[in-house]
Amino acid sequence: MNRRHLLIGGGSVAVVAGTAAIGIRQTGSTANYNQAEQALRATLPARPADRDLVRYATLAPNSHNTQAWRFTATPGLITIHPDFTRRTPVVDPDDHHLFVSLGCAAENLALAAGARGMAGDLAFDARSRSIAFAHRPSAPRPSPLFDAIPHRQSTRAIFDGRPVGNKLLAKLLAAAAVPGVDTMLITARARVDRIRDLVIAGNSAQLGDPAFVDELKAWLRFSPRHALQTGDGLYAAASGNPKLPEWIGQRAFDLFFTAKSENDKYARQLDSSAGVVVFSGQHEDHEHWVKTGRACQRFALQATALGLKHAYINQPVEVASLRNEMAALAGIPGRRPDIVMRFGYGPLLPYSPRRPISSVMSVA
Repeated sequence: MNRRHLLIGGGSVAVVAGTAAIGIRQTGSTANYNQAEQALRATLPARPADRDLVRYATLAPNSHNTQAWRFTATPGLITIHPDFTRRTPVVDPDDHHLFVSLGCAAENLALAAGARGMAGDLAFDARSRSIAFAHRPSAPRPSPLFDAIPHRQSTRAIFDGRPVGNKLLAKLLAAAAVPGVDTMLITARARVDRIRDLVIAGNSAQLGDPAFVDELKAWLRFSPRHALQTGDGLYAAASGNPKLPEWIGQRAFDLFFTAKSENDKYARQLDSSAGVVVFSGQHEDHEHWVKTGRACQRFALQATALGLKHAYINQPVEVASLRNEMAALAGIPGRRPDIVMRFGYGPLLPYSPRRPISSVMSVA
């Protein structure tokens, strides 16, 4: 859900180019990385096993790509549990993003199972803070949202500035309709510009916090080799940045990663977007954070099905002092805005890595 990108400008790349040539073998193979990602996104079998359904569930977005989830499977039941060992306490101190991510995964799971004749219901257990999906045989219910699951990505790039027509906006809102969650579309340029200013203010505050920067750096993956080894984290190429050996990437980050460069990038990204969407649960608790995740995932999948791209810009949520102004801009004064996302027409970038299913799933 929360995405950060290393910006290395042209001059900076030139500085490290000679050193990069020395360690180029340490980056690993992009072809091997792409092959692994294609296998992860392979078409769901007509009769999927539980691990196949979990594979589709893990294609959901999640904060810093920590994949802070665990799955257990018993006959007729798959349960999603929070994995607090993979939490990000600086950017997400109350685990808000973590539970939104669980909701995104739960929506993928329900859509995938339904499309393959395994209809079921999602239920949140407040005591265990887990999500149970009890399924049963049914007629298959394919949908464009299901088809979009392996293709959806948080596209952290410049979009082309084209507007999205009212008919498509209506489809996006209809797809995101989840009881207990309000979805607000913002396309008026003046309001989008104000949100851009809030994103920049939030980004400046975060990058001025050494603990935030250290946490972010711990989840960066500069080379395809490291991204494949860990199966998690923020892979540089997925943000349109050059692949580098890890030791060079870490040093380049320290030298060239600045608030100004990041703020300039966010400004260009917001200026190129067709609009912004804000999601807010009607109550501030774990269950409604999960519901918010389901709503924003349905929006993202519908956007993907319509040929649109999206990316998360959650700084006005993560920096508490900015939430009230963000809520006012979204038309929900006094409430917490849970997720902020930009959308529009843009390019396809490399996909983010995922951990092996064996690392996130157990069968009872």
